[in-house]
Amino acid sequence: MSSARTDTATVADAGTILSVNNIEVIYDHVILVLKGVSLTVPRGGIVALLGANGAGKTTTLKAVSNLLRAERGEVTKGTIEFEGERIDRMTPNALVRRGCIQVMEGRHCFGHLTVEENLLTGAFTRKDGSAAIRCDIEAMYTYFPRLRERRKSIAGYTSGGEQQMCAIGRAMMSRPKMILLDEPSMGLAPQVVEEIFDIVQRLNGQEGVSFLLAEQNTNLALRYANYGYILETGRVVLDGEAKALRENEDVKEFYLGVAEGRSFRNVKSYKRRKRWLA
Repeated sequence: MSSARTDTATVADAGTILSVNNIEVIYDHVILVLKGVSLTVPRGGIVALLGANGAGKTTTLKAVSNLLRAERGEVTKGTIEFEGERIDRMTPNALVRRGCIQVMEGRHCFGHLTVEENLLTGAFTRKDGSAAIRCDIEAMYTYFPRLRERRKSIAGYTSGGEQQMCAIGRAMMSRPKMILLDEPSMGLAPQVVEEIFDIVQRLNGQEGVSFLLAEQNTNLALRYANYGYILETGRVVLDGEAKALRENEDVKEFYLGVAEGRSFRNVKSYKRRKRWLA
């Protein structure tokens, strides 16, 4: 599969693939959800978007993938650029054709189709012929051996882990340059989550796909990511290299729940990093 995507096949490719610049998101023309969020994803990188439930992670991903309008939301300030081109006014299907695709929270496979039929739907926008598509399906079965075993099974009757693998595999079938992956660990057993994150790391390393990963499991996400951003109530309150965030005492304390009711607003690192006012 990687040989057919020479433009994104190496992690060493320089530059930024995604740039989110000081965006503001409002729902129903009234509810302010994101407040000056800025982040970048390097080409060939894995970036973690961290925070508690309701922090704004999913909204950030939907702002990038242009799925907000379906929920009466819109980006009212700032810009979003993919490979140097502004995309915040682009339609979702046009963005998929450009190589950016979102794997939604909760997996959302086509439950009435087989696993293999689900994978085939991911190649709907491609025009390189059935032989290339069949080759990529075999590649997905190599990355996801469980899907090979369940290829003829109705997706709605497979396990949660298998449905998550199917959703990622379906996204890969569009030959993306970047995947927006929303809460891949939700509702899954720890062993299955580890397996999925290992596969994501292989897809990143071997296929050169960049990932923006929204995840509540901070420790796990920072083990696989290169860089991380922490959101709280719609603002980026801290960011840095994954290793540095893992060792940050405020991050440890906040996410381990040692200090009840404590917020990043009250720690020095937050006061130093008011990036949302930029």
